[in-house]
Amino acid sequence: MAMKFPQSTRTAASRAFGVVAVALLTVLTSTIVPGELRAQDAEFTQFYANPVFMNPAFAGSARCPRFVMQYRNQWPAMSGNYVTSAVAYDQHIPSISGGLGFTVMNDRAGRGTLSTTRISGIYSYQQAVSRKFSIRAGFEATYFQKALDWSQLTFGDMIDPRKGFIYETQDQPRGGQVSQVDFSAGIVGFSKKVYFGFAAHHLNEPNESLVVGVSRLPMKLTAHFGALLPLDGDARYASSFISPNIIYNRQGEFQRLNFGGYVSKGPIVGGIWYRGIIGTQYRDAFIVTLGIQSDVIKFGYSYDVTVSDLTPATGGAHEVSMSLNFDCRAKRIKFRSPPCPGF
Repeated sequence: MAMKFPQSTRTAASRAFGVVAVALLTVLTSTIVPGELRAQDAEFTQFYANPVFMNPAFAGSARCPRFVMQYRNQWPAMSGNYVTSAVAYDQHIPSISGGLGFTVMNDRAGRGTLSTTRISGIYSYQQAVSRKFSIRAGFEATYFQKALDWSQLTFGDMIDPRKGFIYETQDQPRGGQVSQVDFSAGIVGFSKKVYFGFAAHHLNEPNESLVVGVSRLPMKLTAHFGALLPLDGDARYASSFISPNIIYNRQGEFQRLNFGGYVSKGPIVGGIWYRGIIGTQYRDAFIVTLGIQSDVIKFGYSYDVTVSDLTPATGGAHEVSMSLNFDCRAKRIKFRSPPCPGF
């Protein structure tokens, strides 16, 4: 199986397409070739804009209803880029002593050649351990569907040595889509200024194979730690904050470390992160974020500055987020929220 390349291999566009073709071929092979193979998750880099995506224990952590939309376009300069979008809603429900959340995520690779849709329901429970420290525990159940558009694939028997891809392939379409259920859980501990947590996604490691054999989605482990520190007085009245953070992910043999932070002054928030791949000599990207926030609405934009060997070809990654925090002050309940940043 081969991806379709432009006729001129001497242009920069062709080189870019060649890189992404190899990447996409690897993804497709891992889902349709017999044997025990593995896949990986789509990711966002505005980690706390939609915190339930990172850790289900955050469901209801804002107390009032929260609605979030995110969109990410990764490697837009390359044919076959990755486009991921998600919406989420969560709020605290006093009658069940916890929070409820719902998320819908769609990820499209190779201009829709490989697409994944996930629909999740989340429940979290909050417990005060002391006057200054609380914990939240969350559980997530997901139904997902992964689909392969066979009509967008090209094969070696379609190639004419002089004219390129002009023939019909003799390869018979197979596979198509697979549907599975998936389970995740997480825990968050927090005080007035500090928060930390751990999440385990894909506890049952569902089989994603589209044809035959086994292609497990490996369990993803996430550990995160951060603080929200006021720069001008007591946290209840401060208008400026600094928020250092570190996030570690492991999925299968793949390990990634994100560290950085945010600085806010009134409604303006800026942040910078570095993302590295653990266990290799490869660098990945710097992430620059700019956001505007109020009590009701937050809007953020981030750009991944690729620093790996793919730098000239990828075009980085663009991500935008918008969240609405609805007012519920009329319902007076004793509640403590994690001191997390908004992006």
